[in-house]
Amino acid sequence: MPLFIDPMYFVFVAPALLLGLWAQWRVKSAFARASQEPAPLSGAAAARHILDSAGATDVRIETMPGHLTDHYDPREKVLRLSPDVYGARSLAAVGIAAHEAGHALQDAHGFGLMAVRNVAVGVANIGSGMGMLLLMLGLGFAMQTLAWVGVALFAGTVFFQFVNLPVEIDASNRAKAQLVNLGIVPSAEMPAVNAVLNAAAWTYVAATLQSILTLLYYASLVMGNSSDDR
Repeated sequence: MPLFIDPMYFVFVAPALLLGLWAQWRVKSAFARASQEPAPLSGAAAARHILDSAGATDVRIETMPGHLTDHYDPREKVLRLSPDVYGARSLAAVGIAAHEAGHALQDAHGFGLMAVRNVAVGVANIGSGMGMLLLMLGLGFAMQTLAWVGVALFAGTVFFQFVNLPVEIDASNRAKAQLVNLGIVPSAEMPAVNAVLNAAAWTYVAATLQSILTLLYYASLVMGNSSDDR
């Protein structure tokens, strides 16, 4: 049976899937509530203020289509914000924009884990695709070594998630500090921003857990196949 329709896979990763669904619900609900709370600046203006105050004047800010598609591109030094964040003057918008600006500050200040993550993302992309291919070939042709190589390659995805989690948390912490220090959001209004960023952090926890459980599932397939060959 192909891996992607094996019911046992969903048994293995069920805790992560449930956590991910809960985290996504929290993000949407927290973002919706914070979107109703006004802010003195738009998301783009808040991000620009944070970047300029930290000396990261070379980072451009652009808008891009989609909902919550916000991200920082370290290769092009561009902070891309979704329409709901770029032009909106809400606590939700400035919170998300400040988080992405936090990634730009990590890049500008040489945050070590950010550099590791930038390298690990390539390893993860190769590991997630090539690892599964080699695993399936190894299992299909009873080649244990090849199957274990596939598992090892997929471990690169787990490594990326382990590095990515503290990077995301650090970006949120930088965002929270800058919003208050620069007077963009008064301390009394920060709970709404914290709710959005803390909810988003749980999505990364869920992704990390899912990668770990998927790795364990793949390893169990190889070990089970090894036992069947005896």
